[in-house]
Amino acid sequence: MTCESFGQYRLGYRLRLKAVALVLLLAVPAGALLTGALLAGAAAAAGKITVTGQGMVPAAPDMATIMLGATSQAETAQGAMAGNSAAVAAILAQLKAAGIEDRDIQTSGLSLNPQFDYNKASDGTMPEILGYIASNNVTVRVRALDGLGLVLDSVIANGANTFNGLTFGLASPEPVMDAARKLAVADARRKAELYAAAAGVRLGQVLTIAENGGYTDPQPMFRMAADSAEAQAVPVASGEIGVTATVTIEFEVTE
Repeated sequence: MTCESFGQYRLGYRLRLKAVALVLLLAVPAGALLTGALLAGAAAAAGKITVTGQGMVPAAPDMATIMLGATSQAETAQGAMAGNSAAVAAILAQLKAAGIEDRDIQTSGLSLNPQFDYNKASDGTMPEILGYIASNNVTVRVRALDGLGLVLDSVIANGANTFNGLTFGLASPEPVMDAARKLAVADARRKAELYAAAAGVRLGQVLTIAENGGYTDPQPMFRMAADSAEAQAVPVASGEIGVTATVTIEFEVTE
């Protein structure tokens, strides 16, 4: 092949490649090219704003959870455990007599430990065991709040000598929590609209929603007078609780 014929061959090959590329380009629909351009422009122009909203719904509690127990001490491990078992049995009997159902009573944290005399171990010897301490906890749900004070008084008078707390709540919290969630979303949108207007942009669609959890606050307080011989019942005020929901929402914003 001469130089002249080889140059003509290369020119013809390049022309054929350009023709194939033109055919492929014409085969792509014009709408697809336009859509791709619009999407790229929107992606470049679109921004986002992230806000947190909170909603709180007040509600009267209809259930209380009390955490109490018994601690017993004796010279022997067997004696401490026997005394503790008798005390817890008395607590459970009082709860049953008060109409508390089995599903609302739970024992936990049973323990037995030696009580040491560390004052006699200053010379490096093992401390002497003075006796043993046994303890057991009882968690109780009380659904009739009007009888809560009497329940507390009866168990403290019959076996319970430790008290670890009292909380109020709702037996069916979901309807109240759902109402709080709606308020939280509305609060988040209000904030987003405020920020968008201040920044001179338009608020778009919701991109993501994340719930940050809910809680109940405040927990009503109570007064306890079980040590008084004249006490007839433990004074309790259930008050009102607030069920709170918090959400974080990401909105699209455009110019």
